[in-house]
Amino acid sequence: MNFHRFAQKALIFVCGMTTITGFSQDAVQLTLDDAIAIALKNSLEIQIARNDVEAAELMNHYGVAGGLPTVNATLGNTQQVMNIRQKLQNGTNIERDGAAGNNLSSGVVASLVLYNGHRIVSTKRRLEELKQQNEELLLAQIQDLIADVSTAYYDIVRQQSYVKTIVQSILASEKRLEILEARRSAGLANNADIYQAQIDINTAKQLMMNQKLVVDVAKTELLRLMSEDPSIELEIADTIIVSKDLDLNEFLEKTAKNRQIRASENQIRISELVQREIAAQRYPTVRLNAGLNYTRNQSAAGFNLLNQSFGPNVGLAVSIPLYNGEAYRRQQQAAGVEIKSARKRKEILERDFKSEVYKTYHAYKNALSQLETEIKNYRLTEELLNLTMQRFELIQATIIDVREAQKSFEDAGYRLVNLSYAAKAAEIELYRLANELN
Repeated sequence: MNFHRFAQKALIFVCGMTTITGFSQDAVQLTLDDAIAIALKNSLEIQIARNDVEAAELMNHYGVAGGLPTVNATLGNTQQVMNIRQKLQNGTNIERDGAAGNNLSSGVVASLVLYNGHRIVSTKRRLEELKQQNEELLLAQIQDLIADVSTAYYDIVRQQSYVKTIVQSILASEKRLEILEARRSAGLANNADIYQAQIDINTAKQLMMNQKLVVDVAKTELLRLMSEDPSIELEIADTIIVSKDLDLNEFLEKTAKNRQIRASENQIRISELVQREIAAQRYPTVRLNAGLNYTRNQSAAGFNLLNQSFGPNVGLAVSIPLYNGEAYRRQQQAAGVEIKSARKRKEILERDFKSEVYKTYHAYKNALSQLETEIKNYRLTEELLNLTMQRFELIQATIIDVREAQKSFEDAGYRLVNLSYAAKAAEIELYRLANELN
């Protein structure tokens, strides 16, 4: 067996690239775009956030703010039995026990606020800000979900690459065992070397079983993010391609557009409008009232046997708050404190997001710089393992040389895929902070 051909099949993960084989025909092929689309469609958290937006849109109405007329209909009917004792000025005395009486009243009353210190305007603007805030939070949650799905997806690619590396390690150990058995047939090898080669194969197979478990766990996590059945078999054959031209200043500028920061700006305006609503309660309220009333009072005895009225009415009502134990003033002061807190919370978000951009970008650059070196190391260890196996076949290298070359090749493969994943994860996080994940 030409070991150079074997080495060419080993860990196809140069420049962060990998392919996966060996899945069952029943496995579902999944790309990153598919995973994101399914997650966005199925996410229960996204559905709740959308419901919040819908509820805020429904509440954003002048009627909810109190700017539209209110119309009420009333109807009352009272039946009564009375004992009547009346003395009139003309000397007539009326005495009646058990006299029946009936009072009937009905009406339609409409009321419209003409002025209340612009409280209605402030309330309507607050409802609009709440709607916009819920939209920003929804978009922020979408960005978070895309980032989580992308990171989980590439983690599967990374873990599967570990399986690939272990498979190549097993192939190398099997080739070594094959050479040793051929030597023993010629009387040039002892059983100890053969036993050690077999032990190495068994150890690698156990390691592969453990790593496949890690892959299964990673796939289950991706399915959870997609809100899909965890029993689904996934086939993921993809590459990790890292952008190499990300600019720190661009991300710092774009961080100000982060949806969570914009939602915090909405919260500041909401707090300011709440303060205006409270302040408006200290102003007079002017209402326009209009109605149509019908009343009918009937009695079996007494001076008035029947009194009936029907007709419209219209008028103005003015309510002036004079004193309420300083409740409005203190509520207004408390609302002012809440405005300060909302501004501080925005500053905290800006501080933390800016710090996160710096940390993530440094991690990205560090992984990227190491990745270039590790690609070279991987190629060198691949050539070293190929050369060592050739020398081992010619009895010019020892078992220890082969094992050292094999370990160097495995370690380089692990480091390469880890660095590729770390750089990609940092790239995804930067785009999430900049609100640019599509």
